[in-house]
Amino acid sequence: MSGDARDAGGGTDVLQFLLSRYSVGPKQLVEPGPGEQALLTAARAALRAPDHKHLVPFRFAIVAPEQRDALGRLFEAAALRAGESPEAAAAERRRARNGPVLVALVVRIDASHPQVPEHEQWICAGGALTNFLNALHLMGYGAKMLSGRKAADPGVHAAFCGPGETLVGWMAMGTPTTQAHARVEDDPRAVLGPWTPPRG
Repeated sequence: MSGDARDAGGGTDVLQFLLSRYSVGPKQLVEPGPGEQALLTAARAALRAPDHKHLVPFRFAIVAPEQRDALGRLFEAAALRAGESPEAAAAERRRARNGPVLVALVVRIDASHPQVPEHEQWICAGGALTNFLNALHLMGYGAKMLSGRKAADPGVHAAFCGPGETLVGWMAMGTPTTQAHARVEDDPRAVLGPWTPPRG
């Protein structure tokens, strides 16, 4: 393996900033959140994810401030259907208020595509999510991806998804009130190593 990291016109500074990105919990996110232009920029970054045949198997749905109560009712109903107590269901309703801005990630996988297998489409969606979050970080915002079993609840799912779509979860985002940090020390050598070909 040869070649060291190169600075392509200030890229090293950007890289170091990207390496400082961690999820920021909703309780540490305050106004202002990203506005329309910032979200459009993040969506443009999402579209740079590797995408075989340009299927774009993802979309982002912004939950407007005036829609948070409706989302809360969906969360509460989902919790009750799951057998949660009224108190726990009420707590789930309040989760709809997480973060100044809330954006859902919805994925559509074409299982019958003749050239692009399902796993490649999921990889594209994951890359889009990562690029979206990285773009927000570079613009000075914090964010966290939130999911849980309510994302699979039929009522919540139907409220966000059309035929063939899957609700992955929601990104809560805003201005971080504290500097995020790693919970565990990253070890790149744990995930990067040489290929060992099979014997024989």
